[in-house]
Amino acid sequence: MIRTTMGIVCLLALIGCNQAADQPEVALTSGINFENMDTTVRPQDDFFRYVNGTWLETTEIPADRTNTGVFNDLRDKAREDVKAIIEDVSAMTDLEPGSDEQKVADLYNSFMDTEKLDELGMTPLEAELARIDSIADKTELSSYFAHSAVTGGGAPFGFQVWVDAKESDRYVAYIGQAGLGLPDRDYYFRDDESSVELRDAYVAHIERMFELAGFDDPPGSAQTLMELETTLASHNWTTVQNRDAEATYNKYATSDLDSLARNVDWPGVLSEAGLESEEDIIVNQPSYFEGFDEVFASTSLDDWKTYLRWNLLNNNAGFMGAEIDTQNFDFYGRTLNGQEEQRPRWQRAVDFVNGSAGEVVGKVYVKRHFPPEAKERMVKLVDNLSAAYSEGIDGLEWMGAETKVAAKAKLEKFVAKIGYPDRWEDYSKLEIVPGDLVGNRMRVSQFNYELFRDRLGGPIQKWIWVIPPQTVNAGYIPTQNEIIFPAGILQPPFFNMAADDAVNYGAIGVVIGHEMGHAFDDQGSKYDPDGNIINWWTDQDREEFTKRTQRLIDQFASFQVFDDLYVNGELTQGENIGDLSGLTISYAAYKMSLDGEGAPVIDGLTGDERFFLGYGQVWKYKATEEAMRNRVQTDPHSPPEFRVNGPLPNMPEFHAAFNVQEGDKLYLPPEERVKIW
Repeated sequence: MIRTTMGIVCLLALIGCNQAADQPEVALTSGINFENMDTTVRPQDDFFRYVNGTWLETTEIPADRTNTGVFNDLRDKAREDVKAIIEDVSAMTDLEPGSDEQKVADLYNSFMDTEKLDELGMTPLEAELARIDSIADKTELSSYFAHSAVTGGGAPFGFQVWVDAKESDRYVAYIGQAGLGLPDRDYYFRDDESSVELRDAYVAHIERMFELAGFDDPPGSAQTLMELETTLASHNWTTVQNRDAEATYNKYATSDLDSLARNVDWPGVLSEAGLESEEDIIVNQPSYFEGFDEVFASTSLDDWKTYLRWNLLNNNAGFMGAEIDTQNFDFYGRTLNGQEEQRPRWQRAVDFVNGSAGEVVGKVYVKRHFPPEAKERMVKLVDNLSAAYSEGIDGLEWMGAETKVAAKAKLEKFVAKIGYPDRWEDYSKLEIVPGDLVGNRMRVSQFNYELFRDRLGGPIQKWIWVIPPQTVNAGYIPTQNEIIFPAGILQPPFFNMAADDAVNYGAIGVVIGHEMGHAFDDQGSKYDPDGNIINWWTDQDREEFTKRTQRLIDQFASFQVFDDLYVNGELTQGENIGDLSGLTISYAAYKMSLDGEGAPVIDGLTGDERFFLGYGQVWKYKATEEAMRNRVQTDPHSPPEFRVNGPLPNMPEFHAAFNVQEGDKLYLPPEERVKIW
């Protein structure tokens, strides 16, 4: 589930409650997809394959994908739904210039007009390339970095405006490391054979892209670019370091940025970014900027121009003509992630619209696909999960009374955003030009940045959503202490209105508990009820919490993905805490929902069995080896297999439901089981 940098008593009330006397009772299903299961696998040994094994054996990853699974299925459905909305809008005649309808239609059509893109060739980049060529000195170079960062052209650093993590009643600007072409700094330094081959392929890709663009000296430029990126990467913080909410919060007076990078023209940078009036800024990685300063000073202006040309080309490649677009896919899709074919053009176009003006189509999406009663049911479910969480805190034997009071105070101030916004974002300042795809992309990037930059100095606008309602995901925002559940994820198998309560608690209930759990994971627990980084723990309780999280880190670090690759327990610890907490709390909420009564047996399955099966089936997933390797090295979420087989052995309820005994592969002795929340 997403997290920002760039995460409850008739339960499921209208699903599980008695029907009105004059209405016939509707028999609820188990909600379990038996066709996907492999019952030759013992659930005590491999629950992931027990639930999903037949699907894993019979499903082929589509040629235009790097992975497939539940999320892919739901995103495909949401994409089809949005396409229908866009087509309806595009069919309108005499669209008013500047209207939401005009913007949606022209965004989509500019992406779909491949003939024009081929005809234009490099023309869409000519103005920016000319500006790069004209840079006369390092002062102008500094300013151009800021311009390129804001317009999406790419730069060694990037800006964001968001809630101040230590003063959550105001917005503040953040600045952090950026500008690498490979997914992560470690890609530049691993010395195994596959990593060396990937770097060679990357250099060859840069050279070919420079040839297609008509740039001078493609071989030499490619080598220069790789050497410069490698030097920048050496100063980059790791993915684990970047998870640390306290370490990445470093407030500087804007007048003191020279202390980090004295060779950079900071007044010019801040002016270009529209931050010249700001008194302070949050620097995410101070040591990166110290290192960057050395690189900035020692690298020639010509080499920096090569870097900027590459970033401009690379970041816009998917919006250019067929030759450049195909070459870009060949490396980032095929070589890096094992994707055999490019996705259909219309799917990419819909994603572009969703990412550019998602709330415009989102308004129509929720009217068509998310009835008000669904939102009402989710509100009740969130309330009950919250109640279960509160009881769980009361029952923690390792936490003292003082910290419990503080934890419950944070829980009580949770804000749940469900389905769609109560107020929609205003896109009136976004200019979309017919037939200008690259220009539209740049204007979207600048609009999204300025949308928040212009809120500096104003009140916090709590109505803002960070993702459109058609998104198949969920999230927790620590600086707002809010959880977000867009309409896109609120459908089977996560939320099945025809199913018994148990499977829904195992699915969407765990998702809710997971996002709540982020408020109390290793990083979310550093924020108070109002979203400020502040210590609300006693020293003893924090020490005990850290001991328990370390045990979870060690558990996941033992999971082998490939012969030479294991799960990164430190990188994934926040999400692993979220999964374990979500399971624990949602199970408790499910038991509360039974109101002391026994759960019915449906399809030969007990309520507890259906709960855990409901959880396991939402994580059916299959990926290419390349994509999985990339995921393990960069994604804070564990691979889905271990999101199932990882947390379940820590739950005595799972052991009881499936009679897991000593000697079974998923058996954990009681003294080794981790319980945090």
